[in-house]
Amino acid sequence: MKNVLICASLLGSILVLSQEKDTIKSNDIEEVVVNGKYYKKYVEKQGSSSLRLDEDLIKIPQNISIITSRALEDQQVTTLSDGVLRNVAGAQRLEHWGDMYTRVNMRGSRAAAFMNGVNVTSNWGPLSEDMSFVDHIEFIKGPSGFLMSNGEPSGIYNIVTKKPTGNSLNGSARVTLGSFNMYRGEADIDTKITDKVAFRLNLMAQNKNSFRDYEFNDRYIINPSLRVKLSDKTTLTAEYIYQKAKMSEVGSAYVFSFEGYKAKPVGYTLTDPGIDPTKVDNNTVNINLQHQFNENWKLTSQLTYVNEYTMGSDLWPSMFDGNYMIRRLNYWEADNTMKFGQVFLNGSVKTGSVSHKILAGLDLGSKKYMADWSQGYNLDKYNANGDYRDPTSTDPGNTVADHSYWYNLNTNNYDTNTNANFAYSGPNNTAAYKPFNKSTPLSVRAGTGSTIDQNYTGLYLQDELGFFNDALRLTLAARYTNVKEINYGTKSEANRITPRIGLSYSIDENMSAYALYDQSFVPQAGLFRDGTTATPLTGNNIEVGLKKDWFSGKWNTTLSLYNINKNNEITGDPDQTNNPNGKYSILLGKTRVQGLEFDLKGEITRGFNAIFNYAFTENKFTETTARATKGDKVPGYAKHTANGWLNYTFTDGLLEGFGLSFGGTYLAGRSSWDWGAANSLQMNDYVKFDAGASWENSKFRVGLNVFNVFNRYLYSGSPYANYYYYQADAPRNFRLSIGYKF
Repeated sequence: MKNVLICASLLGSILVLSQEKDTIKSNDIEEVVVNGKYYKKYVEKQGSSSLRLDEDLIKIPQNISIITSRALEDQQVTTLSDGVLRNVAGAQRLEHWGDMYTRVNMRGSRAAAFMNGVNVTSNWGPLSEDMSFVDHIEFIKGPSGFLMSNGEPSGIYNIVTKKPTGNSLNGSARVTLGSFNMYRGEADIDTKITDKVAFRLNLMAQNKNSFRDYEFNDRYIINPSLRVKLSDKTTLTAEYIYQKAKMSEVGSAYVFSFEGYKAKPVGYTLTDPGIDPTKVDNNTVNINLQHQFNENWKLTSQLTYVNEYTMGSDLWPSMFDGNYMIRRLNYWEADNTMKFGQVFLNGSVKTGSVSHKILAGLDLGSKKYMADWSQGYNLDKYNANGDYRDPTSTDPGNTVADHSYWYNLNTNNYDTNTNANFAYSGPNNTAAYKPFNKSTPLSVRAGTGSTIDQNYTGLYLQDELGFFNDALRLTLAARYTNVKEINYGTKSEANRITPRIGLSYSIDENMSAYALYDQSFVPQAGLFRDGTTATPLTGNNIEVGLKKDWFSGKWNTTLSLYNINKNNEITGDPDQTNNPNGKYSILLGKTRVQGLEFDLKGEITRGFNAIFNYAFTENKFTETTARATKGDKVPGYAKHTANGWLNYTFTDGLLEGFGLSFGGTYLAGRSSWDWGAANSLQMNDYVKFDAGASWENSKFRVGLNVFNVFNRYLYSGSPYANYYYYQADAPRNFRLSIGYKF
């Protein structure tokens, strides 16, 4: 009841603020209004200013896909891990870490995470972005030298946050109720204080349980932002984002089995209700200053600070024998601090009949991640005498397993109300969880062995030359990047100049063809047995494509073909005799990922909107030295991905404003992670369908979405050691939202 009151109070506060507002703004960012009729907006023709390119997407020689806020609203997406990727060809999430962090894979490797043009990627982050403060999401496929070069060549996604618009008071409020005791309230207030000062505030509160016992996910967002017009040519925008997450421990959703995948009921869990929740606090500050010298030249500078603190735990087998397991709870405390400075100049000049679009930029970044992973213990006992097996013990009672003290995967025989099977005892021999020791500072506990410290500098220069009245565009660019890194005690430094060459031709004003060559690199901290260190992993991308706007841009399509070659990839030296402590690495070889991607988005006919995409991906070793053979698959992708989302909204008659939606996701040829396991069973194809119904007018919107309509057993996982682990997706479930706009 408390959760319902929280959501209702958010909605009520907005209704009070809006009593005097009786018309919706015609420039609402979520919809297009024509003669009083409301139409979906799934298409964006230009990226944000944080993309730096300052040009229509159809003219850019690269595959760039934008997910609009209206598409996210129609699909009732709440975080990046919650269905966002269905809107982009080839983007996928093959595994899950709760809702703590979302690793996006596309084109054969991890896509870097950006927010407002800043690279916030880390080993375990960022925290999965909540959609309450997101205006839209930009996916840039392949290397993106205008934003970064030190990263995987697969591409990036850029979260663009909501900013003040400078309009009079308008905004929205929404309450969402759903399966598994989901209660969510959102508020978005956008107003101007004076003609020169605008303010926006986004708030969100969510409580949500799960189809698995003892699993939960609570989130809270506070996001104020301010835009000040310092002069006719200069604008300052400042925003603060506070995200708080409290959720069950990472690993609570995993199932472990010798039998393969889908071995247990969909709601199976091996966690306990008394484990302390994992807590994440994220603070982000962003200050952006733009100065327009004249109609041709603009300077943008930006400072960003991010701090993410995590205090949590994960659950994983310590011992695994048949249907019995000793579960190990591993604590970790982590601090992730990032600081960024950017300045870039956009301009245009003309020399004779040739036009020039100039982009020059400087990027500075500092990232420091430190963690204490050293504390943990077994939840279950090995036998009556101890919680572990001691092979050197002379006591026979301590070397013989007694499975009656283990966790039984078939019967879940662990009784949380007694201490009979519990490995750790509290006061008076009561069941307890071992406390985490914070007696020394985290920096001391982490030390160099559990710290990643990276500093980088990037200089970028691009000239897009336009010929034949800008019908033919040639992009010539280069980026110099210096990266210094201490990665868990191993130092590395890399310097690279990465070129970028693009060609784009407008066949007509609604159709263009393009070709692109671009590069990226990834510093590697690896030591070989001969004393030399690893050189950076390099990636080269060759891409061609065709873009078309249909019916004056109401809907568009993009078709691209690409080939990415990666060189100098390393892996751990498998020779245990000469590498007993895992100190050394070996050169793994070269890989090649190639594929085809197709995207369609927009209003096909009046009231009928569609999103459809398909991607074919093939990722193989082309040259190897160990642990793989030429032609072997590189793990961690799906060969075929297809997604669709169809929405029809009646625009006339008695049913005006009523809409129906249907969508699906298909993944085939899924290749799981490679942990060096001998098991070879691969995952089945993934097929999921969702549906929705809605009604709206200029002020109210009611939406009902049903996910996994056919209640299929969906999962993702991998072989590990001599067993398998996997995580099930939710069975059929629903969300009902009621929104008000003013």
